[in-house]
Amino acid sequence: MGIIKATKLVYEYLKYNEAGEAQEKNRAIDELSLEIEPGQFIAVLGHNGSGKSTFAKHINGLLVPTEGTLWVDSMDTSKEGELWKIRQKAGMVFQNPDNQIIGSVVEEDVGFGPENLGVKTDDIWKRVDDSLEAVGMTAYRKHSPNKLSGGQKQRVAIAGVVAMKPRCIVLDEPTAMLDPNGRKEVLKTVRELNQQEKVTVILITHYMEEVVFADHVYVMDQGHLVMDGTPREIFSQVEKLKEYRLDVPQVTLLAHELKQAGLPLPDGILTIEELVDAICQ
Repeated sequence: MGIIKATKLVYEYLKYNEAGEAQEKNRAIDELSLEIEPGQFIAVLGHNGSGKSTFAKHINGLLVPTEGTLWVDSMDTSKEGELWKIRQKAGMVFQNPDNQIIGSVVEEDVGFGPENLGVKTDDIWKRVDDSLEAVGMTAYRKHSPNKLSGGQKQRVAIAGVVAMKPRCIVLDEPTAMLDPNGRKEVLKTVRELNQQEKVTVILITHYMEEVVFADHVYVMDQGHLVMDGTPREIFSQVEKLKEYRLDVPQVTLLAHELKQAGLPLPDGILTIEELVDAICQ
């Protein structure tokens, strides 16, 4: 079994009237089945309301399935007795780092998670050192998080999760509130964690450029898994992605339009370098 496995996962939100009575059910995830192997970099795409963030919240037990099962490292997330272990295995990074940072000093914030896990003091500081180094924030360890940029805050939030030594990190649109430079900082950090520390990464996003280097991509629409494959396989299907109201990386779209205009180019070009090489050939 993979580190994350969903089998016919269903989640329904209930809508209540003013009297507090359940009136309507909204199925945010509809029989989703997938399996993620340890060490993979996974991207989950979908427009607003597709169910991707609802799926993310299932991975560390913030939501419990209405039907079906989600396993994290062979543990069933619907079993309350397993939640403590599950949340040690799967860390979560949200859109807004201000909602996740609670310390007044960077190093104290990063050490907060391990302290709650009962880690010994000497080991906590080693984890803080290693985590800040991993995200490139060692120089800011004595700073107040309030004085950091958005990208730096998000890297501190990631360090706080890394310090708890999870096997998997789920990032729910972590760059949505950042400028282009902040997005680059955070993505570089996430890729290095995946490649060097072998942490399984699940990136929930609607920025197409962020998924180019993923091992596998899942596309969701109205709670269903509608496409999956490598980034090249997914972005080769430009017209199909448009049907699901999704864009493609700008260079991929340019290559697609040049091909339609008669230039003999392959499908699924992902980078500027690939496009230049294809045109030169």
